[in-house]
Amino acid sequence: MNHRYVFDVDGTLTPSRKKILPEMETAFSTFIDNYSVYLVTGSDYEKTQEQLGKHIVEKVEKVYNCSGSDVWAAGKNIERSEWKLPFEARMWLEDRLDNNPYPVKTGLHIEQRTGLCNFSIVGRNATHTQRQEYVKYDNETNERDNIVKDFNVVFCNITSSAGGETGVDIHPVGKDKSQIVNDFNDNDVIHFFGDRMDKDGNDYSLSLKAYKSYPVGSWKDTYNLIVSLNQLAVLNGNNKD
Repeated sequence: MNHRYVFDVDGTLTPSRKKILPEMETAFSTFIDNYSVYLVTGSDYEKTQEQLGKHIVEKVEKVYNCSGSDVWAAGKNIERSEWKLPFEARMWLEDRLDNNPYPVKTGLHIEQRTGLCNFSIVGRNATHTQRQEYVKYDNETNERDNIVKDFNVVFCNITSSAGGETGVDIHPVGKDKSQIVNDFNDNDVIHFFGDRMDKDGNDYSLSLKAYKSYPVGSWKDTYNLIVSLNQLAVLNGNNKD
């Protein structure tokens, strides 16, 4: 059996929307030397490279950006979806935004990415402080989970899930992170690390199809796990196929 280690990025390898910390970068780079590693994230390639660095994104086997709709290997784009958010779904999101009581709206609320769309009430232009204020509000009200549930009742061919700290990812049914399993074969055993494996989170679908899932609360949890696995690799010899 070939063991494949798949990692979410935001909130799993890095603090949300921030760059990887030096100690994690060192441990993760060693992990890539020891194991077959893949990345899967709702973000685009430019953002992933900004967070992890060129060295990391080109060292892993593949990077599945936009939940697997934009695939990169060794710095080259090898697959890309042309899907766009339907007009009626955009109108629904704009109405939800216009009638939302949250007082801070910073702009770039609907962001079309490759093969998916990201929706954010506070907006992608929010500062770190504004993001953290919204996170607190969302934790108290479950606003994003409610948006996800309402959206999924209205639309049948597209679906949504909460991703990161402030956003909602929207994509065609079946084109969530779980679509990457089609890129592996029957001898591949997938180990998946992610911070949103709850039912309304964008890591949930892949967690159901992985051989083993590791739900983490932050990058610190992931760091502890990969340090332990690095130590195991030393004891057992290099595990990389």
